[in-house]
Amino acid sequence: MSVQMHHVFVYGTLRSGCRNLTIHLPSCESIEAVAAPEFTLRTLGRFPMVHRGGDTAIRGEVLALGDDELAAVDRLEGHPDWYQREVIEVQLAGGGTAQAWIYLMPPESHQDAAVIASGDWVEYLRGLE
Repeated sequence: MSVQMHHVFVYGTLRSGCRNLTIHLPSCESIEAVAAPEFTLRTLGRFPMVHRGGDTAIRGEVLALGDDELAAVDRLEGHPDWYQREVIEVQLAGGGTAQAWIYLMPPESHQDAAVIASGDWVEYLRGLE
């Protein structure tokens, strides 16, 4: 039986060096990527959220996951009850594009949460140190 590979664009706690990648996908490799400036990134304290609408290019990474790993990330992200998984196109570091899943919140969710104007969760965290 062959394993289907899924590209997932991660922008928060599943990025390299962040806690959830280390815990849930310790051997996973990633490539840096940027989503088009069509989103808003917000902080919910210990983790971020992204929703459609806005003009921010979200910085993150693309992970290649098998079926079981994708199912584990779905559970972690509370898909489909908390985050909803959708396909977007991302620009890969070094050139090229990829179609990748992203976990999004509905635009009306958490409108009072602070916006991260840079579009980069990891950079935002460094600024808090």
